[in-house]
Amino acid sequence: MQCSKCQNTAVYTRKYSGESLCSECFSNSILRKAAKTISKYKMIKNGDLVCVGVSGGKDSLVLLDTLKKMSQSHNFKIIAVTIDEGIPGYRDEALDIVKEFCTKLDVEFKIYSYKDLFDLTLSESLDLRESEKTSSCSICGILRRRSLDHAAKEIGANVIATGHNLDDTLQTFLINTLSGDTSKIGWMDPENQGKELRKIKPLSEIYESEIVFYAFTNNLPFQSEPCPHMNEGIRTEIREFLNSLEDHRSGIKNNMYHSILKISNIIKTFDEKEKRNCQICGNSCSGTICSVCSMISNLKND
Repeated sequence: MQCSKCQNTAVYTRKYSGESLCSECFSNSILRKAAKTISKYKMIKNGDLVCVGVSGGKDSLVLLDTLKKMSQSHNFKIIAVTIDEGIPGYRDEALDIVKEFCTKLDVEFKIYSYKDLFDLTLSESLDLRESEKTSSCSICGILRRRSLDHAAKEIGANVIATGHNLDDTLQTFLINTLSGDTSKIGWMDPENQGKELRKIKPLSEIYESEIVFYAFTNNLPFQSEPCPHMNEGIRTEIREFLNSLEDHRSGIKNNMYHSILKISNIIKTFDEKEKRNCQICGNSCSGTICSVCSMISNLKND
């Protein structure tokens, strides 16, 4: 089977578009998709310093690889940041992978740990929680976002880039819908203009399966071992459900993604909350105490 773009042998079939692509044309299509998303939402501007969140998984390493290539022909700089949650036997492998890959790409690399920032590792937090109704993912997500904010501030970055893909957006939408947390759906719109610290997702319009293939065909050394806590929540079941739908109805994920953006815009318009400063740490929040300080206080006082 020939590549739809050139005469080389095709190695990947994109069912929703009907294209068959060779390795080089496929990789170029991913770079173009990411560049188009960045341009459409003005995610990165001239002179920006981008803090790239790199966990060592496929998404973050593909993000780092693509941004490094773009930075060589555009006027912005990147620094890779890895957050060490403190998961025994898991994070160490990822740190080694990220260090080696950053050295290969000649990208500056920094590590920030939950223990240093919050005086709690994720494992310690899970031991302190009142019940398993508070999932490891919810605790980790809150601490990770604050850690990246801290890292960006310390290195002087005005943009935080994460490797969230299209599938992540669909899964998060359904999780928020099923949990009744509809206000969070208003945060899913990629629009970031006017904010002092822009948070961007350049891979947000790319299927997870395509990111996996990009990593394989470009020999990116990502960590294949999943997080030991990944099955605590409902995300894995939702991922399998959406993949099954896509298998039988190619393109349904793309359709759902664009619907989510429309819904997010509507909710954001009608759910604007007054921003305040947390009484404990001073960070911006919608209440008197931010989610990070509230959670840490609850954990340590239980």
